[in-house]
Amino acid sequence: MVAIAEQRLQVGDLEWFYREAQPLSDSRDRLPVVLLHGLVSQSYSWRGVMAALAEQGFWAIAPDWIGHGFSSRPEPRAFDYRPATLAHALGEFLDALNLERIHLVVQGYLGLSGLLYGLAHPDHIERLVIVNTPLSPEAKLPWKVRQMGLPLAGDMITQDPLLVDRTLEGGGPYRVDDKDLDVYRKPFLTTAAAGRALLATVRNLQLAKTAAQVETGLQTWAQPTLLLWGVEDPWLSVGLAETWASTLPQGELAKLDQVGHYAQEDWAEKVSEALLPFLRRAAV
Repeated sequence: MVAIAEQRLQVGDLEWFYREAQPLSDSRDRLPVVLLHGLVSQSYSWRGVMAALAEQGFWAIAPDWIGHGFSSRPEPRAFDYRPATLAHALGEFLDALNLERIHLVVQGYLGLSGLLYGLAHPDHIERLVIVNTPLSPEAKLPWKVRQMGLPLAGDMITQDPLLVDRTLEGGGPYRVDDKDLDVYRKPFLTTAAAGRALLATVRNLQLAKTAAQVETGLQTWAQPTLLLWGVEDPWLSVGLAETWASTLPQGELAKLDQVGHYAQEDWAEKVSEALLPFLRRAAV
């Protein structure tokens, strides 16, 4: 049975909480896999995928983004929560772990920050996996998320722990188990800082601008890339993935039927079945 450890790492003024699963076999030729979650989610969402990766000899590392889960929640006056700022902080976290070259997996709207990091450091990325992430400036925030950034209303909504249920279950066809919702709700039940950090993240998401930067960067992206898409995502059409799978020189698409926006939470087995062969494939 794979053990998923909970770790903390101080990097400058920020404390990162992350989960890791060590490989069950000696496979020094396999690079670490860094898995990044989306809005209102946590590294916890990757637990099933992490176990599958470890069983196949990969070191799986899933951090909670700053402001999310159990990582630091600095006040917005000290940390602006913009995508570029999150990407820079991610780079410092990976450097602190001495991760020089990785496979990178990004998911959701926060996945744009992960992509900003990857596009700025292509020499650090062996393979890239994009899971239900807005890849065009035409992509929109769903109303469930957009209202979290509204004046006055957003301040109240982001202090309500039930926003977790509404968002995670609103992104796909499934009900999340209560025991899992308890993990996702815990930060909001513990401190008001969790809601303030989420409010700042949504307000500073700069979706159109950041997606345009990613769109431009991907036009010269050469690394092998898997677009892994839950086709029941009500917020981001699979057409985004189809476009890039045909545009990227080493792009490919895996469609996941009966899976929504939070693919790794909806159906970890399907995600793993598509992810593992892609990561194990020998470089051409």
